[in-house]
Amino acid sequence: MAQIRDIKSGRTGDPQREPMPRRLAAIVAGDISGYSRLMQIDEEGTHNRVKRLERDLIEPTIREHHGRLVKTTGDGFIAIFDSPVEAVRSSIVIQQNVVGRNASLPKHHWIEYRIGVNLGDVIIETDDVYGDGVNIATRLEGIAAPGEVYISGGIYEQIKHKLVCGYESLGDRKVKNITDPVRVYRVLPDPSALHENRKRRERILTFLLILALLIIAGGTLWSLFAPARKATEQASAPVSAPAEVPKAPTTVARSSPPPSQPAPTAAPTQQQKVTQPEPSPEPSPPAAKLAAPLAPSAAPAVPEPLPTTQAAVSVREPEMISLRGGSFAMGSNEDVSEKPVRQVTIKPFAMGKFPVSVREWNACAAAKACGFTATGKDDAPVANISWSDAKQYVAWLAQATRKPYRLPSEAEWEYAARGGTQTRYWWGDQFQPGMVNCKNCADIPAVDQPVKVGSLKPNPFGLFDMGGSVDQWVEDCWHKNYQGAPTDGSAWVESECPSHVMRSGSWRKDSNYARASNRGSYDTNVRYPTHGFRVALSP
Repeated sequence: MAQIRDIKSGRTGDPQREPMPRRLAAIVAGDISGYSRLMQIDEEGTHNRVKRLERDLIEPTIREHHGRLVKTTGDGFIAIFDSPVEAVRSSIVIQQNVVGRNASLPKHHWIEYRIGVNLGDVIIETDDVYGDGVNIATRLEGIAAPGEVYISGGIYEQIKHKLVCGYESLGDRKVKNITDPVRVYRVLPDPSALHENRKRRERILTFLLILALLIIAGGTLWSLFAPARKATEQASAPVSAPAEVPKAPTTVARSSPPPSQPAPTAAPTQQQKVTQPEPSPEPSPPAAKLAAPLAPSAAPAVPEPLPTTQAAVSVREPEMISLRGGSFAMGSNEDVSEKPVRQVTIKPFAMGKFPVSVREWNACAAAKACGFTATGKDDAPVANISWSDAKQYVAWLAQATRKPYRLPSEAEWEYAARGGTQTRYWWGDQFQPGMVNCKNCADIPAVDQPVKVGSLKPNPFGLFDMGGSVDQWVEDCWHKNYQGAPTDGSAWVESECPSHVMRSGSWRKDSNYARASNRGSYDTNVRYPTHGFRVALSP
């Protein structure tokens, strides 16, 4: 018994090895494509840029999405997450922000990450993580294209109904040192991208199929008629009259003049038939020259002026509410980001009566001025919009209508949301059910889309959904508080800002987000399912 007590206490015998902690985790593996080439071009510059990316983008993004950066590897990184959704979401944010940072650089200097995400049971140590789950994530990263995110089937099953993304199945892949094939998916941040890719591939395949059929049909016809024609020519060679046979195509061709020439009123005479055959090759080029451009020129000639003339007439403008402006106390003491409360003066302007709807957005998409076609009911607020998307829309609307449409400033948005009040909500300090479209705020069932615009009551300024419905982008760059903010109602912007301000809260958030002073932020170029916007109009 003494020996047993000694072993339990650890004072005698060999020390027992404690089992390593294991857990199920979403593993994100990232690696820079062409890192060796970049180091050859500019060793110190590349090293500094990579370190800056890790410090300013990768680590903060992983932390904001509730993950942990386990280690960096010089040209890559490994991170773990409790949530597969947050793992993929952070990967998309990283990739889209890297694109923005590369925009001002020549392509051969671009830093592009390949990212793989896998769900697996792993061994975790303080500064590293081990297991097949990690190996599969790194193998996915290895086969990913630069700038893209590849995920395993395990991740896909966890997130397929939780993220507004497109997913393209790449089938089962055999990866190095892994016994079983891995089901691989490519993540498409734009949910319409998969549909567009499929349509593009279908168009190409259809074109190739038609081309192949035409070639086969042409070859078949040639094989059928060429011998017969040759035999006919040989049999009729001694006779002078059969010259009519080769003339027939020429006569038919000349009897159908190009659209730009008047049709002949009578059939050509025999004299014409005799005198014209020799120079017949000469009219052919002009005829082809006239006929060939007609089809292409007729199509572009009409659409060319459309963006400037017809669009300006036919575009449906948003309903606007004119506001006289004035002074109000902006902010609150409820959150550090809403301090300090200060007096702000707003100049007259007009605000959209509703958030921009799916129908209004798709008019821009149809004009090829907005990046994707939105799904959902036409009269619902458009969602899954990035700040850059919203800017595209207002730029198109301003050009199409010849009016200075824009995004509102943050100060203008809060002024309009308050509706002349200084309370937490435009109706008072206490929340009242049924006033906004937010989580558990009314007897409206939870759905994947906010209720249609104008479903609830307007505020005293006649504006709908200034709280709840969709998060709404404004012009301002994100600042953690109002220290140094302008007091003239203008937007607080810099030349470069990675994130912008969002207001209103959404149908998926609780009532606290619907307060008039509540503010938040999100990455400038990243789409999210609850993000929308409304427009403003300068006098």
